[in-house]
Amino acid sequence: MAKPKVYIGGQAVIEGVMMRGPGYIATAVREPSGEITVRKDAVTSVTERYPILKKPLLRGVVALVESLIYGLKSLSFSAQAAGEEGEELTAKEIAVTMVVSLGLAIVLFVIIPTYAAKYIHSTITDSRVLNLLEGILRLVIFLAYILGISLMKDIKRVFEYHGAEHKTIYAYEAGVPLDVDHVRPFSTLHPRCGTNFLLIVMVVSILMFAFLGWPDLWLRIVSRIVLLPVIAGISYEIIRFAGRSEQKWVTCAITPGLWLQKLTTREPSDDQIEVAIRALEAVRPVPEEAMATAGAGEENKEENVDA
Repeated sequence: MAKPKVYIGGQAVIEGVMMRGPGYIATAVREPSGEITVRKDAVTSVTERYPILKKPLLRGVVALVESLIYGLKSLSFSAQAAGEEGEELTAKEIAVTMVVSLGLAIVLFVIIPTYAAKYIHSTITDSRVLNLLEGILRLVIFLAYILGISLMKDIKRVFEYHGAEHKTIYAYEAGVPLDVDHVRPFSTLHPRCGTNFLLIVMVVSILMFAFLGWPDLWLRIVSRIVLLPVIAGISYEIIRFAGRSEQKWVTCAITPGLWLQKLTTREPSDDQIEVAIRALEAVRPVPEEAMATAGAGEENKEENVDA
């Protein structure tokens, strides 16, 4: 069977998996009754209305923002479908959640390591070394955060669905039938994973900030926040290239990101794989659609980085 021309991205949610294909996004959730419920929605990227946003660097920022929005919507739906209390988030609540989450991320991964690095300045004066040490501290905080949440019971279950999502996408990309027996042998580690993306962001930020000198504390913090979209755009281009390339040196370069996925993915059960399959089946193009969207397939490769 021929490999698909259109890539599909996804995200693990509460008791389920979200998949995004060309024109559609679907979230499949295992309800408390054992039944699988699937919600499928049509989606259109803002890049279709503003083609300039498809340009390198810009498309990465757009893809990241859209992934966060769709991810929050899917998480909200999955929480309700899985029997959690509360209603689905409104557009305003999603916006507030994104702002708060971004603020917490800036505090944890920008302000804290940047502030802490000032205590090293008394013994080291080389700005490149200082920025490098700050970046290493940021990376250590990031790895500690990933390790910490990976030990939480509820998060472990989400990571099992994360593994099911990766296996199912691998099977789809290999062109094999989408059933549990064919999906299970595939790896839980995928090069287009959001975990890979975040690690690349950390590495790119270390390299970029190394050449910014060592100005006052407030200016260092502001410069790092202002450059976040640039770093995200560069990192997106790197993971996009890595996801398409089969060259050995590229595979070696993304290996640390695959290792890190051993923390953010787990081997799923057959029931979890079944949920991931239902989500992917809802968004994959049928042969007629595949022919119609063949030209858009390259754009979809750029948009659908797994979370």
